Amino acid sequence: MSEDQILDEILDDAKNRMENSAQSLRNEFSKLRTGRASTSLVEDIRADYYGTQTPLNQMSSISVPEPRTIIIQPWDTNAIREIEKAIQKSDLGINPTNDGKIIRLVIPNLTEERRKELVKHVGKITEDHRITIRQIRKDSNNYMKEVEKEEHISEDKVKSALTKIQSLTDDYIKKINEILGEKEKEIMEI
Repeated sequence: MSEDQILDEILDDAKNRMENSAQSLRNEFSKLRTGRASTSLVEDIRADYYGTQTPLNQMSSISVPEPRTIIIQPWDTNAIREIEKAIQKSDLGINPTNDGKIIRLVIPNLTEERRKELVKHVGKITEDHRITIRQIRKDSNNYMKEVEKEEHISEDKVKSALTKIQSLTDDYIKKINEILGEKEKEIMEI
């Protein structure tokens, strides 16, 4: 492999890992209850379906007909009781109601105190992802320096690659902060 290919491979790896961290943050945020209904709040909840723990999105259709209502329509109406039990056991804190065919979840408004707690919580989650991004930078920089010694890559090329890694880190920290800003705004909306 040429020097440029080796350096590009290290940069690509760092970028992919940083993108995965940003995507992971989005996924974590999508599961937080913010007073607004979202199918992601319930789709991964597992209910007993003929002896197998099955995610709700694999045993029912889930929709959001109104901003604060989630409708779960099981394909097999015999599963309604188990779905209700699974929702009650989850940490959603919402009591489901059913009419024999569908389950309705009404998302309550958040109190001001709960909103502030959620903002702190998403801040902590975000900081964990920032740390992950910086750790990826550190790993990539260390690997870059190893390669410089082993492969006898020129110092100038390594410095250029280290600058690119720092730029990539800055971009992903900014991206993560934007994701945080969007989530904080969503939480604080009334």
